[in-house]
Amino acid sequence: MDDFVFLPLGGVGEIGMNLALYGYGPSNRRRWLAVDFGVSFAGPDLPGVDLVLPDIRYMEEERDFIEAIVITHAHEDHFGALLDLWPRLRLPVYASAFTAGLLNAKRAAQPGAPEIPVTIVAPGDRVTIGDFEVEFIAVTHSILEPMALAIRTPLGTVVHTGDWKLDPEPVIGPQTDAARLAAIGDEGVLALVCDSTNAMRDGRSPSETEVGASLTEIVKEATGRVAFTTFASNVGRIKSIALAALAADRQVVVVGRALRRAIEVATELGYMEGLPPFLDEESYGYLPRSKVVAILTGSQGEPRAALARIAEDEHKFVGLSPGDTVVFSARPIPGNEKAIGNIINQLCDQGIVVITDRDRLVHVSGHPRRDELAEMYGWVRPEIAIPVHGEAMHLWAHAAFARDMGVKQVVLTENGNIVRLAPGPAEEIDDVPFGQLYKDGNIIADADNVGVPERRKLAFSGHVAVSVVLDAKGAVATDPEIALTGLPIQGATGHPFEETVMTAVLGTIESIPRARRRDPELVREAIRRSVRAAVRQAWGKKPLCTVFVAIV
Repeated sequence: MDDFVFLPLGGVGEIGMNLALYGYGPSNRRRWLAVDFGVSFAGPDLPGVDLVLPDIRYMEEERDFIEAIVITHAHEDHFGALLDLWPRLRLPVYASAFTAGLLNAKRAAQPGAPEIPVTIVAPGDRVTIGDFEVEFIAVTHSILEPMALAIRTPLGTVVHTGDWKLDPEPVIGPQTDAARLAAIGDEGVLALVCDSTNAMRDGRSPSETEVGASLTEIVKEATGRVAFTTFASNVGRIKSIALAALAADRQVVVVGRALRRAIEVATELGYMEGLPPFLDEESYGYLPRSKVVAILTGSQGEPRAALARIAEDEHKFVGLSPGDTVVFSARPIPGNEKAIGNIINQLCDQGIVVITDRDRLVHVSGHPRRDELAEMYGWVRPEIAIPVHGEAMHLWAHAAFARDMGVKQVVLTENGNIVRLAPGPAEEIDDVPFGQLYKDGNIIADADNVGVPERRKLAFSGHVAVSVVLDAKGAVATDPEIALTGLPIQGATGHPFEETVMTAVLGTIESIPRARRRDPELVREAIRRSVRAAVRQAWGKKPLCTVFVAIV
């Protein structure tokens, strides 16, 4: 018997790393359609890790039964894993022109990255992909060309919203296509799989046009330079900033590769028509302070982005002076607050005026609040609601809201669970392997294989390295060599740690009978234990310890 199932492998119970599978067919031979292929960003609990990617081992096992990957939009949490993980699957990809353009631009910036063939789709298109018919629907979001999906099978239709909001006056792109969503609702919708990010917030989000008006006021009021930092992919915001600069007779300088990449793709697609040319960072120093607006990467406090380097006065071409203004035209992603706060403090110490969304209307969310969700439910009228794209608190709030909207079946699920949508009542029927992979430089592996546990220990208690050379009789041939990393100079008693370690090493060797010193593994382990114990007694912490023993 055929069934129609939903299987999230990322993005449920978390913000980021969105990846979902829809399956249709007999339980032992389902055909699958993947929606989105995102990443999330490593926090301080993952030292040295660059990106967090979904573990796709189940997709690799089912590779021959997966029809394609469909991308809803070009935010990193929805398409950021493609370049790294697509070679493991080599599946057809469907995406908008802007998404494909950004993907190609990213590939060009990463030597050795794969060239991924993409079938370009646009709102209004209906494409048959294996057993699925997918209709692409225009929605509004904080990026160009986002699309919701109507996924049709013989057992029913699912509306997968992706990220969306309602904006009566978007700066770029169409409004969310309410008429089409309502028409699909009239046809009958089995399930709505919907964005939960702002399900705890009442009302509706302001329009991007309102933000643009506020940015224009800020630029007109400023006497010195004005620098905006925002998400590089938010082309609508970039256009609002450019229009604000134009109204104040200022030129726009773009600082940061990701910004330049997004602007180049948007320009090629005709979204920047009517705007003066954007200048590169080398032009910054030649413009009068009252005639420049800069757009900078680094709104999330990224240490290598333009804003952080400017705050440290380490940027080659761009600097700020007392009286200049920096506008954070973005909200902090949870976990980035401290890094952003550090940059704000640095700027304030330099006499620079800092404006955030606590001070003025400089940012609006790209996700629906409760009044917007109510309109979506009114149009679509699903039999089943499945909240996604949120942490547990967002999902629970969305689930309660859906029940209040009269949805009879509300499914709160987790990554890795297979939810049967039809036939019969919606329910979890199975689970599959899922998890996280970590990108660390050029390596992609799980936490243990990229050394994350050891890095955490290193960050907490440092490392001691000891090298010992014994002669054939078991005597110490030369003074042991000791290297301490991340330890205090001295212990609680004021005794230098290097002496503490040396005493422990020599004492341990002397305590081992000479005949047994011919076993380097025995000597190594005895020294390791002794050193860690000695350091713990002096410091209260046990460092990682590496011991090398050679017998000559």
